This record gives sequence, C-alpha cells and structure tokens, in this order.
Amino acid sequence: MSQETRMVKIVIATGKRKTSIARAVIKPGEGRVWINNIPLEIYPIEMAREKIAEPLNLIGNLAKQIDIKINVRGGGVMSQADACRIAIARGLVEYFSEHRNELLQIFKEYDRHMLSGDPRQTEPEKWGRYSARRRWQKSYR
Repeated sequence: MSQETRMVKIVIATGKRKTSIARAVIKPGEGRVWINNIPLEIYPIEMAREKIAEPLNLIGNLAKQIDIKINVRGGGVMSQADACRIAIARGLVEYFSEHRNELLQIFKEYDRHMLSGDPRQTEPEKWGRYSARRRWQKSYR
C-alpha cells in the first residue's frame, strides 16, 4: 500500500485600505472568487465588483486556474473593495512566482497602489471643533 501525496499550492495574502482589512486565500480551481462567501458575480455594488476584479482582468487566462476566497472586515464599501484588490494582486504575484516580474510590471503600470497600498487616513477630529478642520463660525457685528 503506497500513499500518493499531492502538494497543493495555497497562498494567503492581506490587503489594507483605511480601516478595512482583507485576507485572500488562493487555491487551484476554475477562476471563481468569493467575498465574505458571496460570489463576485452577484456582489451587490457594481463599482466595488469592478474594482475587485481589476487584477484578475489584467492577468487574463491565468485567472481561470485559481479560486479565491476573501474575508474582509471594517471600513466602507469602496475601502473594502480596495483592500480586496490589494490582497488579490499580492496573492497573484506570490502564487504565480514563475511570472512574478511580468505581473509586477503589469500591476505597477496600471496602478502602483495595487501592490503597495495607499497610506492616506482620515484626520482625527480636534477638540472644540465640528470636524478635523472646521471651526465655529465667528461674527464680528
């Protein structure tokens, strides 16, 4: 009795944007994507759906070889979409390591924040004000 052990490549990647954190698990498959157990095809917000699918559209036929499951928490809808997009792009570069340089080049030319992230955060509100910058209106007469 001989047991055949088959190695399956699995990659876990993370992406952050503002207060959203996305974790993507990439496995061999047929090109399916789930966000919080919802298939990408029926994800409710169209703009977010297109944003999440950008890295997959850029790599072409390689996307049909993998399945991606993403868990994303925190932030707003578009912030979550950006976090998912970053996690997918980073995971694809790691998963397809034989095409690493080509993928890095494609993603950097399209949008450099797809791999590096976007450091901008909301400014905290200051005391004695309405918001971070807005002050009380002052009348002189």
